[in-house]
Amino acid sequence: MTATAPHAASDVKDLSLADGGRRRTEWAERSMPVLRQIRERFAKEKPLAGRRLAACLHVTTETANLAVTLQAGGADVALCASNPLSTQDDVAAHLVRDHGIKVYAIKGEDHTTYYEHIRAALAHRADITMDDGADLVSALHMVALNRLDDLAPPVRRWVETLSPADRTALVRGVIGSTEETTTGVIRLKAMAKDGVLAFPVIAVNDSDTKHLFDNRYGTGQSTLDGILRATNLLIAGSTVVVAGYGWCGRGFAQRARGAGANVIVTEIDPMKALEAQMDGFRVATMAEAAPVGDIFVTLTGNLHVVRLEHMRLMKDGAVIANSGHFNVEIDLEGLAREAKGPTPLRDNVDEWRLGAKRICVLAEGRLVNLAAAEGHPASVMDMSFANQALAAEYVVQNAAKLSKDVHRIPADLDREIARLKLAAMGVGIDTLTSEQQRYLASWDQGT
Repeated sequence: MTATAPHAASDVKDLSLADGGRRRTEWAERSMPVLRQIRERFAKEKPLAGRRLAACLHVTTETANLAVTLQAGGADVALCASNPLSTQDDVAAHLVRDHGIKVYAIKGEDHTTYYEHIRAALAHRADITMDDGADLVSALHMVALNRLDDLAPPVRRWVETLSPADRTALVRGVIGSTEETTTGVIRLKAMAKDGVLAFPVIAVNDSDTKHLFDNRYGTGQSTLDGILRATNLLIAGSTVVVAGYGWCGRGFAQRARGAGANVIVTEIDPMKALEAQMDGFRVATMAEAAPVGDIFVTLTGNLHVVRLEHMRLMKDGAVIANSGHFNVEIDLEGLAREAKGPTPLRDNVDEWRLGAKRICVLAEGRLVNLAAAEGHPASVMDMSFANQALAAEYVVQNAAKLSKDVHRIPADLDREIARLKLAAMGVGIDTLTSEQQRYLASWDQGT
């Protein structure tokens, strides 16, 4: 992964950071054996030859290994950030300098720059898109529906320069897309339900080898890592309130309990709340949890889960973090309207004065695991990005047959990723005997 490539037309912080990015990307690659095998096959077979692929993902060492894999498969790749604070600038520089991949991402970029980078990715005129939060796909559909006022100004101004035929071609040129995260899948399923989805999308997040591992073990560990790096607080003995008990929430709840925290779970789904209760966690409403919590973490994918009414009930010095995709889970607008601040205390820690209380918000309410830490460990992203690479190949092979809907990756590919991961870990499993196969296929054998 050290071959020098011509510099792509990109926007990154500093190309001189590339050596550090290369070393860290190669370190991550050691823990990504499944993606490595896919990359080796892609290099021989070129299943993405001639394809233009635009990806809106967190620009990390793990994503770099995915981008190089897609390029090895023959794709012309453009990459922009899916969050203003998640980019690793040295990795972005490495991809541009050493692989000639177009990258538009700078850690800490402002709102205008973020959407200028999305515009640049759209201008790649891809026939396959890859999203983490559906920002690219959403923008394309605003163009398709002629809802230009709903586009961010940098994107809208560019689209307005295009002829009607160019706008149509921009959308119709996409044969399919993939989506990485729960939040994006929710948005895409809503689009499909409304009948506006213009092309098939593979919900990578719905793969078992993604959400059962990335969401649970990856988010669980990396969220705790982000909170610790930002605050250096002792978790043992503290009360941690976990909003949401989906796979991300339960993963973090387990890690917080493992670090010695007293964990309270808040939920709106009775089934998930019951699971949390039977998993040994205290379940309460946010209003009940607010006065006793020390650290609050949102992992729901929903809006204003922690509101001003809850913050008024919190202890002096309460810490609030978000590990859901968008920075909407904490009512930051309400906090800014009623409180004084923010006062930066440490990197990624802002203090707000709400009356006599101090409320600390981590990473501006954005993904704390990526803004304050490095995101998920490479070993778990190995499976997630194996899904992405195989999903891109699947789109190319099956786009003509797929309906304009949200699809899961085929179960046999999902199981193959699990098989490859187990083999890389040196773990063997049993196989069914012929007798067991006959038994499972029968209906007339009982006790």
